[in-house]
Amino acid sequence: MHGTLSNRSSTPHRRGPAKRRTAYAWTAVAAAGALALSACSSDPEAAPEGGPTPGKSAGRTVELPSLAGQSVSVAAVWTGPEQANFTKVLKEFEKRTGVKVTFVPAQDPIVTFLGTKIAGGQPPDVAMLPQVGALVQAVEKKWAQPVGPEARAQLDKNYSAGWKNLGAVGGTQYGVYFKAANKSLVWYNAAAFENAGISEPPATWKEFLQTAEDLSASGTTPVSVGGADGWTLTDWFENVYLSQAGPERYDKLARHEIKWTDPTVAQALGTLAQLFGRKDYLAGGQTGALATEFPKSVTQTFAGGDRPAAAMVFEGDFVAVNIAETDAEIGTDALVFPFPAVGDKAPVVSGGDVAVALKPSKGAQALLTFLASPDAASIWAAQGGFVSPNKAVSPSVYPDDVQREIAKALVAAGDDFRFDMSDQAPAAFGGTPGAGEWKALQDFLKNPEDVAGVQERLEADAVKAYGKG
Repeated sequence: MHGTLSNRSSTPHRRGPAKRRTAYAWTAVAAAGALALSACSSDPEAAPEGGPTPGKSAGRTVELPSLAGQSVSVAAVWTGPEQANFTKVLKEFEKRTGVKVTFVPAQDPIVTFLGTKIAGGQPPDVAMLPQVGALVQAVEKKWAQPVGPEARAQLDKNYSAGWKNLGAVGGTQYGVYFKAANKSLVWYNAAAFENAGISEPPATWKEFLQTAEDLSASGTTPVSVGGADGWTLTDWFENVYLSQAGPERYDKLARHEIKWTDPTVAQALGTLAQLFGRKDYLAGGQTGALATEFPKSVTQTFAGGDRPAAAMVFEGDFVAVNIAETDAEIGTDALVFPFPAVGDKAPVVSGGDVAVALKPSKGAQALLTFLASPDAASIWAAQGGFVSPNKAVSPSVYPDDVQREIAKALVAAGDDFRFDMSDQAPAAFGGTPGAGEWKALQDFLKNPEDVAGVQERLEADAVKAYGKG
């Protein structure tokens, strides 16, 4: 995704009472101009403003078959609150069909996990794949089943062409994108900003670094980085690279049509080093960041009152799930702004989880149909920390204005978006803990001065994974 911040207010805001903070919080997201996109926001098929009250799931819009006595297993890498919320969706599917659903905890890389299950003769009926590359591999290995007519009808009715195309391989529909993400958001502790005298969030990378300096001077470490999870570092890189190098080069690098030793990659890493190279800007320094898992990177930003471990944490809309584990309230204590523009335009990177049937069973196809409907998405949306690309999901089901505006902007984006680069790559390069891009960027966080060395490792690993130089 790519676009402008043309709607961003140029009027400075001093931190005011809670009600004012709430308005400014979600206005900052709306100011991203429909996720900072130049996309059409007048989609005639977009969800209406009316609907159920906030936090309440919608009624039934899709008919499902009776599957009493049958069973369906679903594999996903979700844990904690995400697993709990997805379980609520599966419980409703059970209620409507009579089928018995079993959740199968998976590990990254999920393709390796599924390969073990399939080799052992126990593949799950459905898998939730967190990478486009994983979907392509599942099709190439002949594991995936094409989407049936009922699920295709829901996709045609409820999804833009862009999201349908992401679930297709070779012109055949194999997947249903159930959960999406705007991965270009910076969440911040309102009290920490107020204590530092910061009146409005930064809009450019230069302003972001100045904000970090102001926070550091006030006695609060600026940024919390979940470096123990390599995928967070790929998101940092992708946002910087998309804004600085532009969408065309982004697409080429995603397809490995330009090398990781390219000067544009060096430039993006050098930009990141302006943050990663400052020990005083990172909670726990580089060593602490590398030992911090993503959930903790969020919770430590919104715990500790007005003296948290860090004032800001970068990641997608799903951060809301982890904020909910603290005493902070989204819209008052926890606010958000778009990832700052490094180049001429602010970046917006999207991600998502696609449901794929691995068995030719009625239960698997019925679940895909349900997941492609607004009924399923509304259940999780009401819990928070979730954004649906489904146009028929009413914004009113989201629990607060911040998440409501993020969701509305995603739908308004239509087909104009850039998908997470590492998720488009083969899993061996872009989706494996301790290997490929994840490991190389962890090495870079440890030693941000070694730009050339990191580039060489990235290129060598990419050649092995993509099979070309």
